[in-house]
Amino acid sequence: MQELSESEVAHYLESDGPLALQSEQYEERLSQINLIKKITQSFNKNLIGIFEAGTGVGKSFAYLIPSMLWAVQNNERVVISTGTINLQQQLFEKDIPSVEKIIGKKISSVLMKGRQNFVCLRRLFDMAEDNALFKDSEFDAILNWAKESDDGSKSDLHFAPSDSLWQKIRSESDACMGAKCQYHSKCFVMQMRKRALNANIVLVNHHLLFADIESRLNGIGYSDSAILPAYTRLIFDEAHGIEKDATSFFSMSFQRFVLLRSLNLLYRKRKNKNVGYILELAKLSGKENNLSSLYKMIERIKNIFTDLENVALDILDSSSTFRLMPKTERASGPLVSLSASLEKELNLFLKELKYLFRNLNDDDSTSSAYWEARLALKRLEAIADTALSFSEWKDNGDYVFWIQKKNLLQDGKDESFVVFNKTPLDISALMNTGVFEPLQTVVCTSATLKINNSFAWWACRCGAEFAGEERLLFEDFPSSFPYKKNVLLAVPKDAPFPESVFEFQSFISKAIINLVNIAEGRTLVLFTSYEMLNATYADIKKNFSSYKILRQGSEDSSTLLKEFKSLENSVLLATDSFWQGVDVPGNSLVQVVIVKLPFPVPSEPVFAARCDSISERGGSSFMELSVPEAVIKFRQGFGRLMRRSSDFGVVVVLDRRIYEKRYGKYFLNSIPETKQVYENLSELENAISSFLWD
Repeated sequence: MQELSESEVAHYLESDGPLALQSEQYEERLSQINLIKKITQSFNKNLIGIFEAGTGVGKSFAYLIPSMLWAVQNNERVVISTGTINLQQQLFEKDIPSVEKIIGKKISSVLMKGRQNFVCLRRLFDMAEDNALFKDSEFDAILNWAKESDDGSKSDLHFAPSDSLWQKIRSESDACMGAKCQYHSKCFVMQMRKRALNANIVLVNHHLLFADIESRLNGIGYSDSAILPAYTRLIFDEAHGIEKDATSFFSMSFQRFVLLRSLNLLYRKRKNKNVGYILELAKLSGKENNLSSLYKMIERIKNIFTDLENVALDILDSSSTFRLMPKTERASGPLVSLSASLEKELNLFLKELKYLFRNLNDDDSTSSAYWEARLALKRLEAIADTALSFSEWKDNGDYVFWIQKKNLLQDGKDESFVVFNKTPLDISALMNTGVFEPLQTVVCTSATLKINNSFAWWACRCGAEFAGEERLLFEDFPSSFPYKKNVLLAVPKDAPFPESVFEFQSFISKAIINLVNIAEGRTLVLFTSYEMLNATYADIKKNFSSYKILRQGSEDSSTLLKEFKSLENSVLLATDSFWQGVDVPGNSLVQVVIVKLPFPVPSEPVFAARCDSISERGGSSFMELSVPEAVIKFRQGFGRLMRRSSDFGVVVVLDRRIYEKRYGKYFLNSIPETKQVYENLSELENAISSFLWD
């Protein structure tokens, strides 16, 4: 192993270094210089580096330069994982080529996506044969594109395919024939993986990374290729979202449409004719006499699930979620019983299905029916496993078992269905076992990792605290942006508390109308719920003729954001996903309004279960979980305003608890120092007007 020189690596970003020579306007950033040195140290000493880098520090170059130099110098692979597709593409298309110019070396890199993003040529051409007599313009367009595409991923298409069609032709691991496939040499997934085997830098998202980690934890290990090629060095960008992404990935769920789709692939009636892959399997295996009993089993499974879903809807009643826990044990009795029945009937059916597979010849495994039926079998096994867990929920204390009611517009009617969820209560031990312990270098970076100037909460939730102190390296690299000069934090002291729902709603509608007029549009309003967003939109939409009012949910998010950026007098009302990842530099955004401090919804089942776990050990769930989660999201929302050093504007928080409650200091201490005003709304408006226009 050849260590990198910290000073030599840092020189690439210094005022007399290679990057500065490419631009006369280049300004050295001390925080970026210090960050690149610490990341280099993490590579040299096999450390876990946990680094908060404020907006404008330039963390992408700070980790790309040492990663790329290390990979080439030591002939190792570095994996870089991000939370968003936008950052992945920026790194691959813009930042890596720029760094290659800076360091004067060509680096092999690949952007890896989950295989379901790619078209499966076998499935596509099989479907083309089946549909030879029918014309479908969408399918024909995809067929022609696949014959010409070098990439084969959905994002390479010039249109968004329908979900129903893409599900039938996308690549899936359990339906993959591997080397037996006649299209193996042309397979887009295989080509991507070959490029990754020869790459120094592999870019992935958190979800794909966790899929790889799961494979390694299940027996593949860390020295061979799994979903990703072998690696021992990892960069986590947007690391503030690791717990959420890991929790999502390692959760299990099932619902009506997944179950019915898998069963219908195997057997269904079409024009009074029996069709499905199970017929071909029975024919190939010589067990056609078994079909009648298999059909009856499928009907029983459907009937049991219908009963299970109806019981779940009765339990939910007017609620959207319900958690299985000791105090709801009696109410959930029928649900638990039917979950056990579903698991039992599924496994009886799967046993018979596997019997058909065992009676196939080796040559039969080249048929499409074999692989499509295998995919359905794997999905049904997963449903059976989750249903069994539901029936044994009291013996699975490491998981949260909950159901959720969702609605789907079907044939002009709003139809309710239920999702059955099994979610890990705590992912910290899994993160330690799967990431921090086996890998040599792990760098975690984000603009928002600290709570009240401490990394302790993040390290605890994400498992880094399990690593020995000698491996942990914590450091904060503040933004060089002129927050103190360019940003005003404004809070109205006469705002009603949010608990006074009607008074608060009336106040925020009035305040937003006035604030938008002062800023002449150019405002992003962040809500904590769609209900409040829609109520506010209804209140204010008639008050503006000069400004375009955009509302999340009216169009897809990317379209809304493009329109907001292009119109300098528009207003965007948004929630949840718009609190982070929104980058609107310049005059289109001079005011961010945060309506409420973004505390998690107390009744959300996983959050509530984690709160209960903290309370059971004598801790304060509010201070240990509610406040930290809210602070991280608040910091993300605050960060939407300043995206460039020249940006200028106001952050208005309409929730006066930030000043008046003891926990408010955790929010205020976690953002950069700015000018502040805390007055009644009328005085506040004068101060904002003076700040923006004087």
